[in-house]
Parts: sequence; C-alpha cells; structure tokens
Amino acid sequence: MNNLLLMPAVATNNSNQFEYADYEEVLEQPETSINSYVSFLDANTNHITMDELKSQCVVPTWANQELTISHQDFIESVHDAAKSFYQGEAVTAPSIRVSHIVRGRTPNALGKRASELLECEKTQFYQRLAFAFTIPTIYETVDGKRLELCVGGVRNYNDLNLYRSSKGVEKFCVFVGWRVRICSNQVLTGQGVKLSLEVMDLKQLYQQVMELFNQFNPAKDIHLMQTLSNTYLTETQFAQVIGRMRLYQALPQGLSRRIPRLLITDSQINNVCREYYHSEDFGGKGGSLSMWNFHNLLTEANKSSYIDSYLQRAVNATDVSVGLNNALRGDMTYQWFLG
Repeated sequence: MNNLLLMPAVATNNSNQFEYADYEEVLEQPETSINSYVSFLDANTNHITMDELKSQCVVPTWANQELTISHQDFIESVHDAAKSFYQGEAVTAPSIRVSHIVRGRTPNALGKRASELLECEKTQFYQRLAFAFTIPTIYETVDGKRLELCVGGVRNYNDLNLYRSSKGVEKFCVFVGWRVRICSNQVLTGQGVKLSLEVMDLKQLYQQVMELFNQFNPAKDIHLMQTLSNTYLTETQFAQVIGRMRLYQALPQGLSRRIPRLLITDSQINNVCREYYHSEDFGGKGGSLSMWNFHNLLTEANKSSYIDSYLQRAVNATDVSVGLNNALRGDMTYQWFLG
C-alpha cells in the first residue's frame, strides 16, 4: 500500500502541535475536470450546483440579522482545506445534495398572493445539505474494487436556534474516508467522522477540518476493509442476521440496551435482501457473502436515508459489519445477531 503514504502539506513544530496554512492563503491545487456528480445519496434529496447555491439561495441570519455561515462557504472551506492538506493531489469538484426547501419572499412582496409573485420576489434556502468529493490520486483496491479517498460534510439548519438575539455556535458534520468508485458507496469509520463540529467562524471551521485530516489514518481503514473481505457468511447465517435485524426494531427497551446499536431501517433491510440476490457487484455468490460485500449492501441501502441521519448510519454500517466479522471469529459483542 505504498500509495497510502500521506504527508500533510504543512510542517509540524513537534509531535503535539500542528501548524496550519493560513485560511486566507490557501495554495491553488489542481482540480480534476472529472464530473464528480455521483449518487452517494439518492432518495429524499436533489442535486444542486455551487452556482445555483450562490445565485438562487438566500443565507439565513440570526435574530440580530448577522449572517450564518452559508452552505457554499462551508463547502468551499472544506474543499480548500483538502486541497491544502493533500497538496499536489487531484481533487474533484464537490457533488452537492440538498433537501427540505424553505420558501419565502422579498419584503416588497409581502401583500401579494403566492400566484402573483414575480421570480425576483421569491426567496429560498435549503435546511439540509450534504456534499462529497474525491481525491482520485489517493486510492487502494479491496476485493478487486477501487476505493478513492473521499471528503465531505453535512449541514442541517435545524441544529441551530436562529431566534437567538446574538450569533451563536454553528454546527457541522465533516468526514474523510473512502468511497467505492463503481457505486459511490461510502466507507466511513468513527475515526474519520466528526458528527458535531462546533465553530464560530470559517477560520475555526477550516482549522478543525485540518485537525480531522491530520488524525485520520487511511491505511488503518483499508486494512479493516481487507479483513472484512476475508470473512464470509453462509446463506443461512445471512438469513439469521437479517431476521435478527428485523427483530431488533421491536425489541423491548431493556433488551435493546444490551445489544449494540443498529440504525438501519426496515425498508433498508428489504433493500439489503433484494440486492443479496440481484447485485452483480456485492450479491451472494454460490451461497456465501463476504463481510466486505455485506458492508456494501448496508451502505448501498443507506443512500435512501435523509441527510441528517446519513452519516450516523454510514458509520453504524461499518460498526455492524466489523462487529459481525468479529462475532464470526468468536467475539461475543455482536453474537446476538448470529443467533
């Protein structure tokens, strides 16, 4: 895995201190011309371009009329941090998904009926946003499938109390991990995901994203996925796991507390069952299913999640797959799912 030797683009003074490039002085890095629009998140979302975000969407404010960090500034900050940290590598343009549109109108159109509004009098923004881009020159292969380093983030305005009389902390989710190229399935572990990143401004956001990149160990994740590819479920074991997953949704509270969390929904479990028989890339072959393919069935099903639960379920898919892999080798933590 020689291609996984990653060095930050900035120097360190000592082992405990990381010196960041100045936010205002991000070096220009090559950006690939490859169209990065991929279906990393499908249902309940719409694709949008950066230009559309900038030209068609307003930016919500706090109660004192101070601007929040806009969606486009969030994306550009993470994108710039990735280009700086992985200096010299190709970085694709972000693919952006949005949901939960909030429509409004300009002050001069307050007395008009909705049908009478001119286009210039209409306003809108999206409560929820997710984006992702890849660094295709940093890659590895697991079970014959190419994985590329992937970076992205999630933002949900519902996490903020915009009625505050003064500007408050803003919350974001940011991740770095791997993405399977042929299907854009995300491979995310807790190590590469910050589910609650709280900042006051863009400079803090940039620095915390750089910290996430610095602590992320890509080779460790690849080794974990390769371990999954060497363990198999029989068809009977797969059916047992699926049955237990269905039971999990109805467990009494006292029992569910003693069992590791499972965030996948019933409809997503149905999708896993269907793809077990029909997926050409990750389905069961000859009655057996590698834990790597099982993980991909879970992450493929996760594409139907809402934006605000997408990252949590992606990490949970990895936790469940690794837990079951360990259970097949004798560990008791996830043994309940195997019966």
